Amino acid sequence: MAAQTVAASVTEAATSATAKPAPFLLHRLIDLDIAFSLWVHSACLPIPRWLLKALEISGDGRFWFPIPISLFSFSSRSPILLALILGSLLDLLLVGLIKHLVRRPRPVYNKGMNLTFAVDHWSFPSGHSSRVFFISAFLIMCADRFRADLDSHHLVHGYFGGEPTDLFLMFACVWSAATSVSRVLLGRHFVLDVIAGACLGVFEALLVFHLMKI
Repeated sequence: MAAQTVAASVTEAATSATAKPAPFLLHRLIDLDIAFSLWVHSACLPIPRWLLKALEISGDGRFWFPIPISLFSFSSRSPILLALILGSLLDLLLVGLIKHLVRRPRPVYNKGMNLTFAVDHWSFPSGHSSRVFFISAFLIMCADRFRADLDSHHLVHGYFGGEPTDLFLMFACVWSAATSVSRVLLGRHFVLDVIAGACLGVFEALLVFHLMKI
């Protein structure tokens, strides 16, 4: 009986020893994220704020939702536009749900931000990053469809000094990366918020692409 009691105590101690480091490691990671994000924000203060604000506006949902909806209403009902609309709605739902569950406060040095929804008070994940990475990743997945559309409309290849589709997709990648980085430079988010948002956006693109069978 005594041996069983000792064995049970050893097992409990071992379980506690393996369970305790997890919160510590998580808190340590958060502390490093906060410190590194502040360092990046402070080091990049000389970058013109108007440029960062322009990137912020370019990735705003209030800017992106009307565009595919308007184009879809007045075009030939492109499946790509429909997928962009559905993916944007999915992104809005997932980001809002995760922010509500995690409830990570934004950086204390975040200034001059207009809040659209109540969940915008929270920082994790970055909705801008998820949105722009969803758009760019989805467009990359639809590259073959874009090339087929260009050929069907007899557009001239090489007019911009290269393949128009490739140049467009390259611009989308640079734009999504720059917009995501601007979230940290503006003090809107921490680095991990942006990384998580970017990963979420790519996941949404994969999901929508396969479900819509573009």
